[in-house]
Amino acid sequence: MINLMIISALVLLVCITSSKIFYKFGVPILLVFIILGMLFGSDGVVGIYFDNYELTKEICAIALVFIMFYGGYGTNWNMAKPVAIPSILLSTVGVVITAGLTGLFCILVFNTSVLEGLLIGSIVASTDAASVFAILRSQKLNLKGSIASILEIESGSNDPFAYMMTIIILGLMGNIDSSSILPMLLTQVLVGIISAVILAKLTVYLLRNVNFEIEGFYPIFVTAIAILSYSLSEYLGGNGYLSVYIAGIMIGNSKIPHKKSIFQFFDGISWIMQIMLFFLLGLLAFPSQIPGVMVKGILISIFMIVIARPIATFSILSWFKIPVKQQIFISWVGLRGAASIVFAIFAVTYGVPIENDIFHIIFFIALFSVAVQGTLLPAMARKLDLIDDNSSILKTFNDYTEDKSTKLIEVSVTDDCRLVNKSIMDADIPEDILIVMIKRNGDVLVPNGSTVMLLGDVLVITGNNFDILDNYFDHKVNKYQEGKSTKLMEISIPLDSKIANKSIKDIDIPKDILIVMIKRKGNIIIPNGSTVIRPEDVLVITGNNLDELDNLSGI
Repeated sequence: MINLMIISALVLLVCITSSKIFYKFGVPILLVFIILGMLFGSDGVVGIYFDNYELTKEICAIALVFIMFYGGYGTNWNMAKPVAIPSILLSTVGVVITAGLTGLFCILVFNTSVLEGLLIGSIVASTDAASVFAILRSQKLNLKGSIASILEIESGSNDPFAYMMTIIILGLMGNIDSSSILPMLLTQVLVGIISAVILAKLTVYLLRNVNFEIEGFYPIFVTAIAILSYSLSEYLGGNGYLSVYIAGIMIGNSKIPHKKSIFQFFDGISWIMQIMLFFLLGLLAFPSQIPGVMVKGILISIFMIVIARPIATFSILSWFKIPVKQQIFISWVGLRGAASIVFAIFAVTYGVPIENDIFHIIFFIALFSVAVQGTLLPAMARKLDLIDDNSSILKTFNDYTEDKSTKLIEVSVTDDCRLVNKSIMDADIPEDILIVMIKRNGDVLVPNGSTVMLLGDVLVITGNNFDILDNYFDHKVNKYQEGKSTKLMEISIPLDSKIANKSIKDIDIPKDILIVMIKRKGNIIIPNGSTVIRPEDVLVITGNNLDELDNLSGI
């Protein structure tokens, strides 16, 4: 066990440090981790012999749960909603077209059986989002228009559909009744969606209304929900990957407390899972087997890049009048990745006769796709003039960044406090300090200059210079612990929000909801009724019933 722990720690360190070196050159992280796995494997320098497909399948299945949940949680639905329909069509109809054309190519060129050809096509029909956006982020490239959002939704949602097709083809190869395919497909989709919606709604409600005593319990709670979303759906006959992805989107785009800390937790977990998954896939591969499948892999890859993916892309996106240059780029960014290799492992362990070395064929296709298409991705974007130099790639994602200058502390008004029974305007409070709200007898008040501070009040304060507080209040102040008694929630105002450019008094805000402050371009604003909400403002909100935030029109 000690030896295994040492090796695991060294592998993580090597993966992280090496990826830092290659990351700035735009080399896909997937490629780095898999090659390192191959170097550690039986044909590599280290020579660790590993050929346990069953164990790899179980580990990879768990890893994909976290990766897909994080992919959904990090999706910015406000950016993606306008292109949701073409993106979903690409991830469903596009997957069918790609799988069918690729399967037909394998049948005609390599003389595979019909089902085995379609199996290969189904396995490689999905695209890899992690590789695409790792390259875009490393090169700091933002794409014009809605390209990034289309790719994000498509790449995140086409894995479940490719998985369903793979399982259906394997079932047919195992002589299941073909009449059961349609009911099984409908069950997979409906149960997956229903499970996700119910669990996500319940999760959001509990996060808004239940205070955990330990802040670290919030990401643990969401982790349990992600696992339950996958496992419950699978238990009931649904598609677990579809369920966990949809649950991630719904939870990540809801107004919940501790959203940033949950995001950071899953960001770390997702990277650990990706490192483990990619490295393990490389470890499982035998490089000595690659020459035997190289010709098939190259021909299938070229066919998909030049024919199958462009046909699937243009046949769908042309209906939505998306510019030709953007369609060309989207068709180019059909990178195959870890999910395809994992589905190949599912095929190997399914127990049906397969004539070809399907694992190493898919493994080579994924490597070829990431190495060629991934490396040339920035050049292709520039060649097609699709780089937007005026904005950041981060606008595509829910990165949950927050203003580092914003800090909240609380001060209790005791009988010896200099503020007791004084109004805010008469208290001579330093200009750098703002009282954003007052907690009084279980209620939350948004103060103004005439508000009188009473004995027992708890003042929630923000400002640019907290060093002066100890001297002003004559005692140490306590750090404000979010979520203990009053929850704060941040809401970003998108450019197309219905409440943008309206004053607070003119928008329909539930009575139990208070806007305690507004963060605007690094500044803190304490609002009143006449304060106008601007696009890209971040509203800091509190209230007794945060469920009512869903009724805040336009957010």
